[in-house]
Amino acid sequence: MARFLVRRLLWGVVLLVLVSAATFLVFFELPAGDPAVLRAGVRASPQTIAAVRHDLGLDQPVLEQFWHFLTRLFLHFDLGYSYVHGASVRSLIFNRLPATISLALGAAVLWLLVGIPLGIVSALRPRSWVDRLGTAGSLVALSMPVYWLGFVALYLFADDIGKLPLLPGASSYVGLTVDPWHWFTSMLLPWLVLASTFAAVYARVLRTSLIGTMQEDYVRTARAKGLSERRVVMRHGVRTALGPLVTLLGLDVAALLGGAVLIETVFDIPGIGRLNYDAITHADLPVIQGTVLLAAVFIVVANILVDIAYAVLDPRVRVDA
Repeated sequence: MARFLVRRLLWGVVLLVLVSAATFLVFFELPAGDPAVLRAGVRASPQTIAAVRHDLGLDQPVLEQFWHFLTRLFLHFDLGYSYVHGASVRSLIFNRLPATISLALGAAVLWLLVGIPLGIVSALRPRSWVDRLGTAGSLVALSMPVYWLGFVALYLFADDIGKLPLLPGASSYVGLTVDPWHWFTSMLLPWLVLASTFAAVYARVLRTSLIGTMQEDYVRTARAKGLSERRVVMRHGVRTALGPLVTLLGLDVAALLGGAVLIETVFDIPGIGRLNYDAITHADLPVIQGTVLLAAVFIVVANILVDIAYAVLDPRVRVDA
């Protein structure tokens, strides 16, 4: 296990360096605008632009710039300063990250609580009314774009414009530490909207996986030994069938932690996705760099955790191989 973790961490560092190189290339080399002009302003004098270029190190060779960029990033997590806000990108990310974490983890809990039981029941009773109802509901949920469903939820349940107000304060986000109840009510609609599509996917994936698992020889052997059906299903069937869901969960949560742009924009949640959207619209390149690198970190960590979870769920998987 230790050798596996060290090997994966090293590969993760290599991947982050490659992602850093790609974002550096976009920032300095592609025709997205002169960083010095973007920082100083389009009306700045040539002398001011030259001074800003010197402060940013843009007058140095490209390889030297990239080396300084890597050292600042990996030694001090220094991502520079936002052109729009004038604050450090690191502080902007840390200020926005709690809202995104709340959105991603809360929605993940909901879609797991709905998707896993529905997938198990559908697999154990194929072609039953529960299975058919779950299939129809999944198709409906998958066919609705998440941003459209978000607008419909606001139109119906928001406390200010909704026709059927769900909870007081369901339209304006506040932090968990400011007012826990208001935080919960403000996140309820985004959680439900985001979880609806993911729950449908997880239910269908688990159903397919569990149907195949229950036909394996070791499941028939467990039944032949006289084990209860519940133990056979949960310990030998569901435990193995959860493998594909572990992969999905790791990647989905990591992607959401990198920013759920559509949901955060529709519900006006001040998270990483909304920060990245605003940065793109204002050509705030340092912020774009920071959010891209943050998403890459989440993806790398999620892949490592998924591999470890596979070994825990399925003893046939050896992480030290």
